[in-house]
Amino acid sequence: MWVMLFVAPILSLYVRSLNDDNIVFQWNEIWMIWQKFAVFLLLFLVHNFLLAPLLVYQHKRVLYFAITCSILAVFTVYQCTTRPDDMRPRRHHPMEMREDRHGMDMDRDGRPHFGEEDRPMHRHKHPKMRHNGPPLFIGEHDIIAVVMLILMFGMNVGIKGFFKSREDHKKLVALEKENLAQQLEYLKYQINPHFLMNTLNNIHALIDIDPEKAQETVLELSKMLRFILYEGDKNGVPLSKEFEFIRTYITLMRLRYTDKVSISVELPQEAPDKTVPPLILISFIENAFKHGISYQHPSFIDIRVDTAHERLRFRCRNSKAEKSNQEKGGVGLANVKQRLHLLYDNNFTLTIQDETDVYNVELIIPLT
Repeated sequence: MWVMLFVAPILSLYVRSLNDDNIVFQWNEIWMIWQKFAVFLLLFLVHNFLLAPLLVYQHKRVLYFAITCSILAVFTVYQCTTRPDDMRPRRHHPMEMREDRHGMDMDRDGRPHFGEEDRPMHRHKHPKMRHNGPPLFIGEHDIIAVVMLILMFGMNVGIKGFFKSREDHKKLVALEKENLAQQLEYLKYQINPHFLMNTLNNIHALIDIDPEKAQETVLELSKMLRFILYEGDKNGVPLSKEFEFIRTYITLMRLRYTDKVSISVELPQEAPDKTVPPLILISFIENAFKHGISYQHPSFIDIRVDTAHERLRFRCRNSKAEKSNQEKGGVGLANVKQRLHLLYDNNFTLTIQDETDVYNVELIIPLT
């Protein structure tokens, strides 16, 4: 912008010299204009690099306004004392003689005034005499220059404030993303031990009931641990691997229960090439087994998953046991709710219906 400002007088004078033969392109005129611009440029640099940071970055308002007002005062004095004489405004003396439109001197009452050499008998015109008073201290051009300097300072502060605000916003967004990533990592590390603890409890129960099934369970557990080890720390896993993990977990759980427990699972045979956050569904299934299975009464768990329109719909319906070993929800369910809010904000649907004998969960999330 400053380059354009310094180039503008050259282009203006060049165009005027082309259109009017009486105007000659002279560098002296350009140099005089550049001298005025140079003062503004110097003050701009001082304000931009020294004064504006005091207000925008360091918030030293009193110091900024004190220095700025001092600079404006000095500039006003400089502007009024360095202008050419022909640009200095002058005030007329109260007794100044005025000349009428016919060339006759008039007094202050508007009546013709005749001196000794200007009697009625001597009608010749005498030389015009004016007595100008002292020059005014500040003129119209000076006021315009000061106003321009104030506007320049204000624009400079506004632009610096805008860029600082944008910088702060970027830093805030980066910090929020970093905090989000840390929270997700914390939640995933909290979910994994929670899941492992429940699985080991199942194996411990199987050792007393059926040692052979316990050995099969250890093999299934190794598959799940492999999934947690290599896939659990990722932002998203393929649906096929998530479905395989769910099938393995349910196979492990079937080994523990008798025929009184009805377990129904419907998963897509061919999963689309999409991803979901790891262990996002298993927490609901885990809670269904923990709180919906009764060893004394018939129990059921119904799990259905379908994918359509770039969304995954998960439904889990289970009976409610009269007594559960842990508080409803557990650490895993609380964490998975928080993960859903962090990952999808409001772009998901979680519906939980806690009825007298049945517990229903429906989750709809976007596929990526």
